[in-house]
Amino acid sequence: MNAGIIGMGRCLPEERLTNFQLEQRMDTNDEWIRTMTGIEERRIAKDEQDTSDMARQAAKKAIEDADIDPAEIGLILVATVTPDQPFPSMACVIQQEIGAVNAAAMDVSAACAGFIYGVVTAKQFIESDVYKYVLVVGVEKLSKITNWEDRNTAVLFGDGAGAAVVGKVSEGRGILSFELGADGRGGKHLYQDEHLVMNGREVFKFAVRQMGESAINVIEKAGLQKEDVDFLIPHQANIRIMEASRERLGLPIEKMSKTIHKYGNTSAASIPISLVEDIEEGRVKDDDVIVMVGFGGGLTWGAIAMKWGK
Repeated sequence: MNAGIIGMGRCLPEERLTNFQLEQRMDTNDEWIRTMTGIEERRIAKDEQDTSDMARQAAKKAIEDADIDPAEIGLILVATVTPDQPFPSMACVIQQEIGAVNAAAMDVSAACAGFIYGVVTAKQFIESDVYKYVLVVGVEKLSKITNWEDRNTAVLFGDGAGAAVVGKVSEGRGILSFELGADGRGGKHLYQDEHLVMNGREVFKFAVRQMGESAINVIEKAGLQKEDVDFLIPHQANIRIMEASRERLGLPIEKMSKTIHKYGNTSAASIPISLVEDIEEGRVKDDDVIVMVGFGGGLTWGAIAMKWGK
């Protein structure tokens, strides 16, 4: 039996920061932001709401959705580049807060590709019968490392969390194939000094190429054709990058997840946040073939082809 996702949850801060509000803070405007990125607003966590708070809420919802006891979780993986503190890990913090008393715990640092890395890691432990369930959380509070004086990056990022419980699913469903990769030579283009720093032009070129290639690769590894894909869930980084991936697969626009206009780029949280919304609104259904693909600082990338359902 394949490993697959059996429960999902998310947490989004209540506060919205719109493009029009950013116009008051820096030399930018709504039309430029929407045209260049596809973003209209993003969620910003309050000072007292930290990374672990959002992660905990998303995790509890995923566990409830999976209808399991937290004590059955064997491993917790938290993908984040904005932990509350360097240690203890966010995974350890969450473990004690959700009552997953039997779980090992560690964080995954692969930036925006972190959730994909986490799910692929979970797959190995599930299919080798080491653990029955693995909790994977993608969470970021990027607002605390954003340079609000840099209009090129400040307009892009938001806060939030998404979580998935990974376990064994029925025959034919679950993760069909995956790809993980990294190119450390590109680390200089996207990194954190005091604040988040990005060479937008170089990251854009890399992402347009790699997102499309990785999506095609996992489709081929799964023995599928592009026509077999029912839905694409790309990392919500930039609408132009997302559209390039969709066009590479030849998918109509209604078959691509799009939440960037509401939440901005939430890094490791963007794919699970989007997936929860797509499930709730009926765009992802049982036995759909979905492709999740992302890229991030490192530079890292990852993709998964999955047949949805328990």
